[in-house]
Amino acid sequence: MSWLRNKKILVQLALIMGVFSVCTGEFAMMGLISTLSEAFDRPETSIAHLISAYAIGVVVGAPVMVFVGVYLNKRKLILFLLGLYTCGNALSLMAPNYEVLLFSRLLAGFPHAAYFGVAAVVAASMAPFNKRGKAVSRILLGVTAAILIGAPGATYLGQLCGWRAVFGGITVLTLISLVLLYFNAPEVEDERPLNVREELASFSNKQVWLALAIAAVGFSGMFGVYSYLAPILLEVTKLEQQWIPPMLMLFGVGTMIGNMGGGWLYDRFSFVSVKYIMLFSFCALLAFPLLSQTLVGVSVGTVFLGCMVALAPALQMRLMDVTTHGQSLVAASNHGALNLANALGPWMGGLAINAGLGWTSTGYVGALTAFIGCWLFWIAHRMEQNER
Repeated sequence: MSWLRNKKILVQLALIMGVFSVCTGEFAMMGLISTLSEAFDRPETSIAHLISAYAIGVVVGAPVMVFVGVYLNKRKLILFLLGLYTCGNALSLMAPNYEVLLFSRLLAGFPHAAYFGVAAVVAASMAPFNKRGKAVSRILLGVTAAILIGAPGATYLGQLCGWRAVFGGITVLTLISLVLLYFNAPEVEDERPLNVREELASFSNKQVWLALAIAAVGFSGMFGVYSYLAPILLEVTKLEQQWIPPMLMLFGVGTMIGNMGGGWLYDRFSFVSVKYIMLFSFCALLAFPLLSQTLVGVSVGTVFLGCMVALAPALQMRLMDVTTHGQSLVAASNHGALNLANALGPWMGGLAINAGLGWTSTGYVGALTAFIGCWLFWIAHRMEQNER
């Protein structure tokens, strides 16, 4: 019995380490933009394409990996996903030039969305029926740890030891997680095969597409500003490099508030909560260029950026409400849409910066995308009311 309990702890630890590594690898790039710009002698707007490449990998990989699950059981699938992520980061570590690093970030993004879903299933399968929620929530501690500790720590490590040290650390962590899962992860009992027809049928619902559009467009403003936060701190607020990790931690505090707030708002206001979140995002992004002029202002603005994450749980709940069957692909598509926002935001922000509008123009571009998100909400809400 003691052996079994220890085995469960090892699996949970491995899953948490996997989530931590995946999220750290995603968010660390924002803090490393200036470091990588110096290393490759490229402008920050070009380095930001590394963020977009990872996000595109998530977008493309989300549905692909869901259908890979047709042929692999959950144990084999999670080993495959984590193995693919490990290979992507190992390639980043050894990348001899910018082009290879760009490809490696695309590859590392492929298993991102599917890993979260499979990790939750494996964790729940090892817990008693009435304790599955706690088991899954423990796995998601890796997300919080990555935002509060992983991303700021990776930024500091990159400044101190170089950017390769960051990918080296992530690769080691994922390898340890992979080995632990290989020897300890159980087979999931009563596993229901994926029904491809049900999964695809969900996309005949216009409300699914509108929710995904809100995620892809409305959320891109936050990523557009956050991706260039490091150069904004250095060039606009005139802070030293050592201020970047603390600001990333403030962003993490904001995401914690946003995650809790998004769920609470949806429970209270249902789909209308998305309107309130988008209006908050519009105001915060519009104010960010002014807030970024001072240390206190940029600190408040960075927390506000993190709070915009409230949109993620609200839209996840919305998709669950409008989808009765085939939720696996829809859930993965939500991750994909949010990462499409992660690709669009830096790209649009880069266009504004390259046009000579300055670093803070990303706030105004973000406010515009939040406004479009509000408009998409209005269309979805109006359609829903007309159907009743």
